[in-house]
Amino acid sequence: MRPKIIAEIGCNHKGSIDVAKEMVVIAKKFCNVDIVKFQKRNPRELLDEVEYKTPHPIKTNSYGDTYGKHREFLELSLDDHIELKNLCDNINIEYSSSVWDLSSAKDIISINPKFIKIPSACNMDMELLELICKEYSGQIHLSFGMTTHDEEKKIINFFEKHNRNNDLVIYSCTSGYPVAFKDVCIKEISRLKKSYEKKVHSIGFSGHHLGIAVDLGAFMLGAKWIERHFTLDRTWKGTDHAASLEPGGMRKLIRDLESLNESLKIKNNEILEIELPQRMKLKKIKWRK
Repeated sequence: MRPKIIAEIGCNHKGSIDVAKEMVVIAKKFCNVDIVKFQKRNPRELLDEVEYKTPHPIKTNSYGDTYGKHREFLELSLDDHIELKNLCDNINIEYSSSVWDLSSAKDIISINPKFIKIPSACNMDMELLELICKEYSGQIHLSFGMTTHDEEKKIINFFEKHNRNNDLVIYSCTSGYPVAFKDVCIKEISRLKKSYEKKVHSIGFSGHHLGIAVDLGAFMLGAKWIERHFTLDRTWKGTDHAASLEPGGMRKLIRDLESLNESLKIKNNEILEIELPQRMKLKKIKWRK
């Protein structure tokens, strides 16, 4: 079976519920992805006063004159997320969201998606992890970008302590937008499998690279989930668009994964039916006894 494909819309909707809904429909009807995922933040809770008032580090990507106002502009309300989940249910595509703080986690828990994602930036926020473990019964997906091996062990031990490790999906990830191929390091999937496969539900891959070739390698290394950022236009303003797939790329990714999955078998007969005419026409057997 091919991996589940997650189109990470994130904040690539530019703060517009109409763009977000358009992206959901395209992801389903044109790309045929399994899951669309958004992000939920409360900038006033997530950022301290200095962080909120500091300008965005890349001015051309900013939707506000401070980083906090930029984040506020891109934020969708809980009612928006409910509307998006209802749309997903109606067209038969799964909805999910990453959560970055406690109030956002409570909001997303209240609409009960099949899984909630913990981003790499928040995977050592114990209060956030405790809330999700105790108040949410679905799958918990968590990325290991910018995370030390010691931090990984602490996270796994935490979920084991809370008897939630069997609901945990961990992702190999390099945090960057975009990531050069030399830094993608997909053999991390093999390392995570060796270390944790028997302790967690499954292993995934979250990619911020260009193109789709690496994702095929992730599948071959055993990733059961592949998450790629998704946009309608890579030239749109914002940090994530440059590391995202446009609809054509996402559609090709799923096509290629399905083709690869179909090919992953051994011959069920020594000579396949498709080979018989070629064998009769071309094969010369000149083997001495």
